[in-house]
Amino acid sequence: MKSMPVIPPSDNRIAQLIDANLDRAREGLRVMEDWCRFGLKRSDFSIQIKDWRQELGVHHHNIYRKARLTSNDPAMGVSHPLQKVRSTPEAVFIANSSRVQEALRVIEEFTRITDPKLSELATKIRYETYEIEIKVLNNTEGAHKRQTLKDCSIYLITTQKRNLEEIVLQALKAGVKIVQYREKFLPDSEKISQAKYLASLCKKYNSLFIVNDRIDIAIAVDADGVHLGQEDIPTHIARELLGDEKIIGRSTHCLQDIKNAEEEGCDYIGIGPIFSSETKKQLTPIGIDNLRKGLSKTLLPAFAIGGINSSNIKNLNQINNLRIAVSNAIINSRDPFSKTEELLKFLT
Repeated sequence: MKSMPVIPPSDNRIAQLIDANLDRAREGLRVMEDWCRFGLKRSDFSIQIKDWRQELGVHHHNIYRKARLTSNDPAMGVSHPLQKVRSTPEAVFIANSSRVQEALRVIEEFTRITDPKLSELATKIRYETYEIEIKVLNNTEGAHKRQTLKDCSIYLITTQKRNLEEIVLQALKAGVKIVQYREKFLPDSEKISQAKYLASLCKKYNSLFIVNDRIDIAIAVDADGVHLGQEDIPTHIARELLGDEKIIGRSTHCLQDIKNAEEEGCDYIGIGPIFSSETKKQLTPIGIDNLRKGLSKTLLPAFAIGGINSSNIKNLNQINNLRIAVSNAIINSRDPFSKTEELLKFLT
């Protein structure tokens, strides 16, 4: 196909604004590229943005550069107060993404006739920046969730209880940072209603909300992730359905389970049952020695689970950086707030 020629704009002011917006777009792309490279460690994002920057450079023709307005630019050096309140890297990224999109829109409009290939390129890149903006935001959201996960020491698993919402609230107030909604008996409509409420409580206290087994309910209530058993849906399918920003945990009962969870890309594991558990009566306790072995074989955040309470937790006091998952110990206690505080004090 014969390339379309570049026609110098008849009005030099148009060449000036095309030059200015090509500079603006490429500068904004460089900011975005470097944050993806050094901040997010996402080479795929940074390479894509670098390609856009280079493509625009190829189309930054001399007819635009020669028209450049610098010392006589009436707006040179003009800033805006909002530029001083971008306190996070994400805010800087979004501001520069918007800058790129606005500049590309100007280029589109003023080059449709005189430089159609540049106009088409500007359109393509503009729409693609919308997509990568969402990906970066999701990546950042996922990183925040995973950092919260690493910082957790107590993982609360719910069981059916008349005043469950109040119990969870008290545990959150006491310092629980991750709650798993586990409900086997209610109709789905009631599960969704209850899960939505609990998810809102967790959000209020900057805590993670995980749904046991049910990916559909997790999606319906915009949970932070799901917890899967050994017989549940494969991890790669769960990841496809939930996206990279969501958390996926897996129950493990032996060293092979732990290895599989790591290889599949799970974000955390539960190891157990450590002691006899009312929730998982059919499983034989693996004991403290096997817990130690399991913890030594993984770099994932790992929660000891199964029958742990304020009496037997002392048997785990030789394990460094211990994380535990509990249900009855808090859910069925007379004072969920005090019980949570007691367990947290032991762990810290």
